[in-house]
Amino acid sequence: MTKFTPRALPVLIGSLPLQEHAAATELIMAHTPEIPLWPQLPVFRDEGMLRQFLPGLPGISETEGKLVINTEKDGFEAEILAFYEEYLAVAESGADLADSRFTLSRKEAKGFFTFLEMANRKKESLVALKGQITGPITFCTGLVDQQGRAIFYNDQLRDAAVKLLALKARWQTRRMREITETVLLFFDEPALAGLGSSAFITITADEIIACLTETFDAVRAEGGLVGVHVCANTEWPVIFDAGIDILSYDAYSFFDRLILYPEHLRGFLERGGILATGIVPTDEERIDMESVDSLVARWDLQTTQLEQLGFSRDRIIAQTLITPSCGTGSISPNHARKVLEMTRDVSAAIRSRQ
Repeated sequence: MTKFTPRALPVLIGSLPLQEHAAATELIMAHTPEIPLWPQLPVFRDEGMLRQFLPGLPGISETEGKLVINTEKDGFEAEILAFYEEYLAVAESGADLADSRFTLSRKEAKGFFTFLEMANRKKESLVALKGQITGPITFCTGLVDQQGRAIFYNDQLRDAAVKLLALKARWQTRRMREITETVLLFFDEPALAGLGSSAFITITADEIIACLTETFDAVRAEGGLVGVHVCANTEWPVIFDAGIDILSYDAYSFFDRLILYPEHLRGFLERGGILATGIVPTDEERIDMESVDSLVARWDLQTTQLEQLGFSRDRIIAQTLITPSCGTGSISPNHARKVLEMTRDVSAAIRSRQ
């Protein structure tokens, strides 16, 4: 599946509770210098999960702070036509992606540009770079039309949104690969925690896989590796069936649910898949309860269960990243710093025994 061998290196999940992008990037570089990522700072309104990747989609309207996609507003048909014309020009006719609506700007993603500048200065020490984007299921179930209905249920809007995210992910990957060969692009999919619930009863596994696959293909077209991050329990077979390279999950709280699918896990690891193991909690109470030693002990117990699938500990470590269970954007700066420190130190402790 991939020639990238992480060997339990640490990597983070995007959000931080800071107010300055350069300081956030420096903090990331200090704790995860081999595989840094760009910071998302939700203190800024434009860096929310929907808003950050929304520009470029037809029909955007905002009333009293609420975003909707208004298909009834004047000019919508012209907007959707222009969108597809530009998409086809980029995807099929060789138009320059960098000059299209399918990029990020400093307005909604200042952290990305700050990160690129800093990573370029440190390129000799890099193993990989990591980017992230809101996944298509979370995006299309969280964004609504003028009637309050999720755009996932409008075939045209869903298709446009998936294509928008696919090319924005492709652009991210291209920019990072200008600095280093190995690029990881994670699709953040908290909404997938709803799989199997009444909220998703009319959404099929095939529809989810189709959305994910289209965005994955765009990243792979630029030579990137694709991951999905889910910070809760979900229907794990659906994610495995989508053909991920990296599974990013909350191992601290939900490993016991994931291990219920041994055949899927075995097949994933046999293909060279990577487990981005979220062993460091991001809940403030649990952060205060745990230590590096206690988290390494928890990881050891989980790895013993993975060994029972037929893999050596060395191989499991080779195909593992050590991560927080989720982003830290909603916790205190002091707790966030502790999460970064524990992620770095748990990784170092595991690797020191090799």
